Amino acid sequence: MKKEKQLLLDEITNQMEGTTSFLITQYTGLTANKTNDFRRQMMKIGGNFEVVKKRVFLKALSTRGLSLDIAALPGHVGLVFAGKDAIETTKAVMKFSDENEKPFKFLGALLEGILIDSKDVERIAKLPSKDQMRAQLLGLFEAPMAQTLSVIEALLTSVPHCLENKTEASAGA
Repeated sequence: MKKEKQLLLDEITNQMEGTTSFLITQYTGLTANKTNDFRRQMMKIGGNFEVVKKRVFLKALSTRGLSLDIAALPGHVGLVFAGKDAIETTKAVMKFSDENEKPFKFLGALLEGILIDSKDVERIAKLPSKDQMRAQLLGLFEAPMAQTLSVIEALLTSVPHCLENKTEASAGA
């Protein structure tokens, strides 16, 4: 292997070892300015975007004990290394792609050490954020408690109303 390719392989391998999650994308129509904008957005959430040669990527992937068929990687390949939150990174790539004439197409991902296909990546990108899911879960817990509380309040307020009606009825008689 040539020295330059070995350096590229070492760089990608080091980045892969430093993360448990990355997205495999096919990109088209990205200008230099759009690429820089995308890289800045990824840096804000702790991610990183790297353009890679297919064969170098496949060799780096094999060092992790994983394999892909080169036919599964059409066009230009870019890796988006996830920051703190792989779902947030996936959503950010999808949002950027939607806002910029869809330059990215998901080819797959390695999420938490598991290789997944493009359809699963797209499903993950459409999930609500962690904060939204937490709010929904709290809403599920809160609704029965609120209903129970309103029933107890109704019981407690109905007793004084019954007594008041009884006293009015006996006073009127």
